[in-house]
Amino acid sequence: MMTPQDVLSFWLDEVGAEGWYARVDALDAEIREKFLPTWERAKEGSLGLWLTCASETLAYIILLDQLSRNMHRESPDSFKLDAAALAAAKLAISRDWDLRIDEPARQFFYMPLMHSENQCDQDRAVRLFMTRMPETGHHNIDHARAHREIIRRFGRFPYRNEVLGRTSSEAEEKFMSGGGYGVILRELQMAEEVA
Repeated sequence: MMTPQDVLSFWLDEVGAEGWYARVDALDAEIREKFLPTWERAKEGSLGLWLTCASETLAYIILLDQLSRNMHRESPDSFKLDAAALAAAKLAISRDWDLRIDEPARQFFYMPLMHSENQCDQDRAVRLFMTRMPETGHHNIDHARAHREIIRRFGRFPYRNEVLGRTSSEAEEKFMSGGGYGVILRELQMAEEVA
């Protein structure tokens, strides 16, 4: 089983910012090979000791929220541990553990809120990127606002519907066929430029 330090070294140092949001099949396969057994332990509830300090909680969140999306891409398991990641993130933030981690790694405490299909979590994610990431938060804020806008409009992320076996509404289908997330992101960026 991998340790919290293994997770942090791999994600923060080896993969780094260039790879965090890239879709690369080889990276997904490497993550699956290295971290699936540890993810399975998390699913069983066996990683509670990872939730005792800032850095280990960050590793826990990265495993459940980020690596999960890579190793289980296009599978419902991508989102299976989102609730656990969200609970860990909220616990860490309430203890100000996020502020013990330097930017840009700090963003991973906020990603479970941005991935939540709950409006309050979305509002909080935007606030956290704005107030707790003064140096690098500008890289994330437009994406946080786009996620929030999608939840405002639909109450969920329509692009998850197919993989989760949910039926899309007519409005959701129109959204996805019309460019989806990218359109929302550009609309918000253009509105910001005008303002």
